[in-house]
Amino acid sequence: MRALAVVLFALCAALWAPAAAVAEQPQRLPGQITDLAGALDAGQTADVQAAFDQLFDEHGVRMWVVYVTDFDGVPAETWGNQTYAQSSLDETRDGLLAVATMDRAYYFTTPSTGGIGQADADEIRHDAIEPALGAGDWAGGAIAAAGGVADAAGGGGGGMSVGTMVVGVGVGVAAIGGFTLYSRRRKTRLDQKQVEAARTVDPEDTATLATLPLPALDERARESLVEADEAVRASADELDIARGEFGDDATAQFAAALAKARRTLGAAFELRQRLDDAIPETPQQRREMLIEIISSCGRADRELDEKVDKWDAMRNLLITADEHIETLTQRVVAVSARLPESEATLTRLRTEFPGDVLSSIDDNVDLARGRLEFAEESVEQAREAVAQRVGQQGAAVVAIRAAESALTQADSLLDAVDHAQNDIRRAIGTLPDAMDDLQQGVTAAGTFDGRPGVGGQGAAALTTARREAEDALAYAEANKESDPLTSARRVAEADAALDAALEQVEQASERAEQARKRLDHDLLTAESQVTAAADFISTRRGAVGPNPRTRLTEAQRHLDAAKAARESDPATSLQHAQSAISLGHRALMEAQADVAEWNRRNRPPTSGHHRGGGSNAGAVLGGIVIGSILRGGGGGGFGGGGPRSFGGSGSSGRVGGGGRF
Repeated sequence: MRALAVVLFALCAALWAPAAAVAEQPQRLPGQITDLAGALDAGQTADVQAAFDQLFDEHGVRMWVVYVTDFDGVPAETWGNQTYAQSSLDETRDGLLAVATMDRAYYFTTPSTGGIGQADADEIRHDAIEPALGAGDWAGGAIAAAGGVADAAGGGGGGMSVGTMVVGVGVGVAAIGGFTLYSRRRKTRLDQKQVEAARTVDPEDTATLATLPLPALDERARESLVEADEAVRASADELDIARGEFGDDATAQFAAALAKARRTLGAAFELRQRLDDAIPETPQQRREMLIEIISSCGRADRELDEKVDKWDAMRNLLITADEHIETLTQRVVAVSARLPESEATLTRLRTEFPGDVLSSIDDNVDLARGRLEFAEESVEQAREAVAQRVGQQGAAVVAIRAAESALTQADSLLDAVDHAQNDIRRAIGTLPDAMDDLQQGVTAAGTFDGRPGVGGQGAAALTTARREAEDALAYAEANKESDPLTSARRVAEADAALDAALEQVEQASERAEQARKRLDHDLLTAESQVTAAADFISTRRGAVGPNPRTRLTEAQRHLDAAKAARESDPATSLQHAQSAISLGHRALMEAQADVAEWNRRNRPPTSGHHRGGGSNAGAVLGGIVIGSILRGGGGGGFGGGGPRSFGGSGSSGRVGGGGRF
């Protein structure tokens, strides 16, 4: 009876015990998401699929992921490569992430096209996939892989953008829950919070600014530029009024502060322009420039704020309010007197030039009339405020300043009409000389057609600039009387672009001539170096590993490229030749090291024999039969060291095609 109880207990234990994890062999994947480990729930599966769909829609890359408990004792890379092959994935557009949840191992590969390099793949693995998988975030690992591939394929400067990864919730970055990767909807919400946080940072606290994400820094920099520029412009308007009232000596300190703020702000705008031009910066360079913009705007604000108390003391309008009101009344009369003359000027210009030419000033007189009406109302409000008892006259200051600002703008609007008239006349007078100068540039550009060494981006830029210059000349010739301002602008812009393109091509031509003088020698040296390495490796390939073969293949590629570009682009040809020399030398050195190691392991000292060894050893060394370099050691066995024939290293020479759909 006791024995029967033991047996029953054992059977129950076997039935109730949890099933052991089943190892999965490399296999053909049925779909983009294969979860054999129960790693994802329905919601996570949907999130991963959404990330994969977005990657395909934006970049044409298909991402695949498979979760298993372990890789059945097979190295992760081997398991992943075999699954990739068995699934008939296309190396030009398919990426694969294989995750063994119990083994805590993974394999990740990217498509061979789309500009994704090894450095990109390493960054995606280290900075996105591994943190997520390390925290047990299986879905996050796949989403990170898709986001990293998208960033790299999108040309984001050789790596993932900061926006690819969203750090986990909580006070610490990695202290609570590690890294969690979200969809872009969550990223948008976080970006907004980061922008709001960026607004609270002191502009001179560069250490804190340096911790902010690039998008938040960029938005803060843009806002800071606008705010600081508005402060400088408003201060300039106030200073112009004060100069007329108090004189240059009394306002000198404020003029100096404004000039300093303008210089500081100008440097910030210059940095912004560099960020917005066609020349890309690294993420670190962009971060440093954005921080400098924010700090510069903060300094400009501070330089103006430091003078506010003295400014207010000088402009204590209440003390001299009556005098100010009288002056403003006289200015209202003066601006009113200008309106008819400016109206007549604008009417005359409309009869001579089309509306597009006058679009920037077409409504200036109407706008000035509106400012004048506002100034009259403000003057009246100031009079009423001054008439109040002491303590209730503060509104007079606001009204006086509003009237001053409105009258200043009215004058500026009417001045613009007069300036436009002068600018149009000046454009008509100077346009012929500008057109002649541009024509000379077009003629000079034509002399570079077919010149050796002039090619690539420089030649393309010159062709574009030349065509735009010809278009500008044609426009100016047809419209110089009816639209002189646009004609002058287009000619000036085309002339500047053509000068820059000519300078670039002239420098390229000089470099090409210098390169041609060195090219013949370096090409001969490169060919000799590559030939020496190729001869050595081909006769000892049984002992030569992948590194020397890689160097030799790359050396040959650079040599071929050097020969191909020899006539059309000598400078580029020289660079390829020098790369071929360096790589060919490395290939030979590394191959010699591999052979030396092979000799040490496979040729024990024997007396009376020459160093070349027996015929069988020589055949192995020469790669005639397969030897230890492929198996990591010696030994025989079925299918061992037979002669090599046509076909891949692990195939029967099959041909064909196919894929997944």
